Amino acid sequence: MQKLLENKIAVVTGAGRGIGKAIALRLAGEGAAIAACGRTLANVEETASEVAKAGGKATAFAVDVANSAQVAETCEKVLKEFGRVDVLVNNAGVTRDQLLLRMTDDDWDTVLNTNLKGAFNFTKSLSRGMLKQRSGRIINITSIIGLTGNAGQSNYAASKAGLIGFTKSVARELASRGITANAVAPGFIVTEMTSALGEPAREMLKTRIALGRLGTAEDVANVVLFLASDLAAYMTGQVITVDGGLAM
Repeated sequence: MQKLLENKIAVVTGAGRGIGKAIALRLAGEGAAIAACGRTLANVEETASEVAKAGGKATAFAVDVANSAQVAETCEKVLKEFGRVDVLVNNAGVTRDQLLLRMTDDDWDTVLNTNLKGAFNFTKSLSRGMLKQRSGRIINITSIIGLTGNAGQSNYAASKAGLIGFTKSVARELASRGITANAVAPGFIVTEMTSALGEPAREMLKTRIALGRLGTAEDVANVVLFLASDLAAYMTGQVITVDGGLAM
């Protein structure tokens, strides 16, 4: 039985841990060769190693997604090694939570540059090749916070809401060449970030979630796999929430 992403090449940013790592492993499990990109080389090398142990192919690339020159250089390396890119998953993201009146310029700039500009940098660098091959899947990992807002996260909410607008604009620009662009908006997912909340806070969160549990990185990865495959060929410009019913 043919795998969903047989012979496809996928770039995943923020692939060193959490949701990004789960996405890389899931796409690789369905046949994609993975360019695992992240700030910390050791982390993305570990992801690439796990892909290889499972019988897949992956290469690790250290890159600061907010640095346009680094991204352009990394994308050149990816294209030189793999020949093309079929799937781009813009997942890299950071938080610098603080109340608005206490938020510094660095808190704001770091989050916007990583979460939003990072997606712009990779999409700009890799969309040219997708245009030439007249096919491609761009998947941006946003957040329900980009839909609802959240106290103490004005920078994060702005970056994730901006990513939704970016996704829809890219979808309109590239659709005529067979390229789709969609966004996935996770809710509260079990990661290092949510683990830091403490058990009482996590239990309180569960009471707000219709399905009564926090999501897993694999829950998000499964939706990304769908959007990356031909099963979602007639979907573009969409935002899919993976939040257990939290934001409905």
